[in-house]
Amino acid sequence: MTISSPGAPEPIRADAVIIGAGPCGLFQAFELGLLGISAHIVDSLAHPGGQCAELYPDKPIYDIPALPVCNAQELVDRLMQQIKPFAPQFHLGQEVSEFAKLDSGRFQIRTSTGTSFDAATVVIAAGVGSFQPRRIGLEGAQDFEGEHIHYRVRRAADLHGQQLVIFGGGDSALDWTLEFAAKARALTLVHRRADFRAVPASVARMRELVAAGHIRHLEALPHSLIVEDGRLTGVNVKSTDGVVHALPADKLLVFFGLHPKLGPIAEWGLALEKKALLVDTEKFETSLPGVFAVGDINFYPGKKKLILSGFHEAALAAFGIQHHLFPEKKQFLQYTTTSPIMQRRLGVTSS
Repeated sequence: MTISSPGAPEPIRADAVIIGAGPCGLFQAFELGLLGISAHIVDSLAHPGGQCAELYPDKPIYDIPALPVCNAQELVDRLMQQIKPFAPQFHLGQEVSEFAKLDSGRFQIRTSTGTSFDAATVVIAAGVGSFQPRRIGLEGAQDFEGEHIHYRVRRAADLHGQQLVIFGGGDSALDWTLEFAAKARALTLVHRRADFRAVPASVARMRELVAAGHIRHLEALPHSLIVEDGRLTGVNVKSTDGVVHALPADKLLVFFGLHPKLGPIAEWGLALEKKALLVDTEKFETSLPGVFAVGDINFYPGKKKLILSGFHEAALAAFGIQHHLFPEKKQFLQYTTTSPIMQRRLGVTSS
């Protein structure tokens, strides 16, 4: 099958097209670069970083090897610096809308903006796929989104000294509750039930702050917005006993989770399990030879949705891609500390 369109430019011929510019997609470009394989990276967002940069750029991350702590945007910035020697070509602000396997065994891909590729291999590193936050669902809420109602924290410093009401019971809600507890003018956490989905240590720390009077916690549901002279000044919440509480607020932070959807990827004929792409654990190849998947979008027995796991997957996928491109070539494991070839590719030596 071939995707064609009258007057369309010639497809970009590529050894590898990476779909997704999150941490795993960026590290995939690095691992391929070490093996001498260039990559094109496509992402629907206007900037690299994926879910990390889009949803919680200021959120601290503690489990990246050799980095005791860094925020999500810093991680993305470091990855961008790391892949610089390999000059991957980015195609941002465009979603892959069409995908077809050619008779030659290569793949033809087209994006929502008309960019097309003739790719020898494809790596799907699209996180949870396309995602949209679950909105608060109160009358008039849409008018205040982005100004007074937020579904992600872009700059934590902008919220310091504010009256905050945080909705949710998962890790994001608890993480930001703990982050802003000492930095907000006042903070109330609202969750619909007594049980939380967040890690127990975060819940325990939140309860300590409540007991000490530093923050407030209500078991309640959002009821209605409080608006004065066209400006949002607070929110009414209805507790489990039926009482409505008026909570003054400058900002509402809503963390009800995401609507993860594979989108067009679900229609590409790849084997799925648990709404994710089924892969092997030798080279992280999908059911379609030449198509690989790394990061949160894949599934295999024992899968853990951790960034560091995705980095491991990208390393093995790179060797799988190398073998797919050059099946007759014997593979040698080389080390960046001792390999002159890899050091030349990295630009750390010219000899």
